[in-house]
Amino acid sequence: ARDLAARGLGKLKPVETPSHDGQFACPISVTIEDDTKEDGCFVFAGRLIRGVKNGPSPEWLQQRLKAIGLRPISALVDITNFFTYDRNRPLHVFDAGKVSGNLRVHRAKAGDKIVGLDEKEYTFSGGQVVISDDNGIESIAGVMGGLATGCTEETTDVFLEAAVWDHVQIAMTGRALKINTDARYRNERGIDPAYNMQAMEDATAMIMELCGGEPSNVTVAGKVPDVSRAYKLDAKRVQSLVGMDIPETEQRQTLTALGFKLEGNMAQVPSWRPDVLGEADLVEEVARIASLTKLVGKPLTRASAGVPKQILLPLQKREQAARRTAAGLGYNECVTYSFVDQKSAALFGGGEDTTRLENPISSEMSHMRPDLLVGLLQAAARNQARGFADLALFEVGPVFHGGEPGEQALQVSGLLVGKTGPKDILGESRSVDVFDAKADAEAVLAAVGAPAKVQVMRDGPSWWHPGRHGKICLGPKKVLAIFGELHPKVLKEMGVKGPAVAFTVWPEEVPEARKKSATRPALKSSDLQAVERDFAFVVDERVEALTLINAAAGADKALIEDVRVFDEFIGGSLGEGKKSLAITVRMQPQDKTLKDEDIEAVAAKIVEKVTKATGGSLRG
Repeated sequence: ARDLAARGLGKLKPVETPSHDGQFACPISVTIEDDTKEDGCFVFAGRLIRGVKNGPSPEWLQQRLKAIGLRPISALVDITNFFTYDRNRPLHVFDAGKVSGNLRVHRAKAGDKIVGLDEKEYTFSGGQVVISDDNGIESIAGVMGGLATGCTEETTDVFLEAAVWDHVQIAMTGRALKINTDARYRNERGIDPAYNMQAMEDATAMIMELCGGEPSNVTVAGKVPDVSRAYKLDAKRVQSLVGMDIPETEQRQTLTALGFKLEGNMAQVPSWRPDVLGEADLVEEVARIASLTKLVGKPLTRASAGVPKQILLPLQKREQAARRTAAGLGYNECVTYSFVDQKSAALFGGGEDTTRLENPISSEMSHMRPDLLVGLLQAAARNQARGFADLALFEVGPVFHGGEPGEQALQVSGLLVGKTGPKDILGESRSVDVFDAKADAEAVLAAVGAPAKVQVMRDGPSWWHPGRHGKICLGPKKVLAIFGELHPKVLKEMGVKGPAVAFTVWPEEVPEARKKSATRPALKSSDLQAVERDFAFVVDERVEALTLINAAAGADKALIEDVRVFDEFIGGSLGEGKKSLAITVRMQPQDKTLKDEDIEAVAAKIVEKVTKATGGSLRG
């Protein structure tokens, strides 16, 4: 209402402020224990109203509650809900006939319990602020009342509570007990403490109007906290912070309409605005009422016109993507020296005079590194010497194959040592193998934009195991990555206990995309039923599975979505030198549902392609 009036969309009506003289002394007193006064409950006001008649609330009140999604319950409960929403003032009413003795505000002990108004039992962990009588805990302070002292239609005497709680304590209590109520929502965000005593009078007036009764004197424990504060109003800051030119007179009128009191250039903050905590907040209030829709956009002043050039080079973007992907796969990043000893460099094809330093800082750093795996293996050896056997390390950086400018390349390397995880009763821990390295290498290649269709070839460098490695290529001379087991002699020389597998990726070798776009391509999906067919081929034992997969996938590139091997069989009736490879081919139609004749035609092409590529035959 204040915002609308400040905008000039109406006039703020004054609110009636009734007061009631107690007709008798309140028989229930309240005390706040010492350990709760500073950061639990600041003030607790209560009043007994006897002779009330609880029943359905009047139609106007029910309609207002229904309009905001609340279910009317009874007059007493509906009145507290009304004040919660209409005045941002959570209240609580106890059935005074069920209260035993006086009330005490204190902190709960671990293991204490209460049944809330929602009929659920809550167990306190200790330290939460609660309200108790002689029977025990009757209310979770500022969050929810207890069922034992809740009001019913038979209630004739009520004890009305209006208190100011520490908002941090309310939030911690609500989270600990997993309770979300309207009272908690408002109390933990801050209410108007100066309205506390008047809220007692306003609620008393409505209870007497709708339910009748006689009020007692108000009993008060603690005192209303002083939240008065003032900040300097600098009219020029609106222009510097928001970019709007608003006259100072209009700024002062806006703040006055919102309830601020101006004394010279100081603005006194109203008690109901706990969110205003500095001079910048005053500027925000002025700009908010003036409406940011009036803000005029102005172009930034640039040294040169036009769109600025990109900051990161394509290779730098690939380096960033590779680093994030490796970290996401569970690797720990290493940053090692670019200098290594001559012996270690020689194991990885380096150690020549062209990469030797003229003035090395030590004898163990005499040459530029020819491969990142040198530093990773040295790091693995240091970790194993200190009891860390299972490792996943990676590094991104340059490697050197000469001493001239340009005789270096960016490399991404990963190293897996030991097992995939600690021992467990299910036996899920296993030694790392070549396929772990292959999967991670493919993931890094995909992140830097490598094409999906590649070749896996043999004959890698000498530091790889001769029969347990592979080169991912786009041709005989275009090597994108290498993966596999490291040679046992290399591991022995580097002091690393196996098993150890690794991968190396060269992001610079990945060709750039033909079509460059800042956005992702549109998603292509089909709602037609996919079809899977299994094939088993008898081939020579030297035939690689990838050759068979590529041949099957090439039978119909538009229709075949995926090909994978699910079984290998050697021996038996196949004879010596033969093996059986079983594959699953998934066909995904795009424009029409496949019929039997369509599937048979594709199956015949798959058999023909595989037979031609491998020299094998369909297994009978």
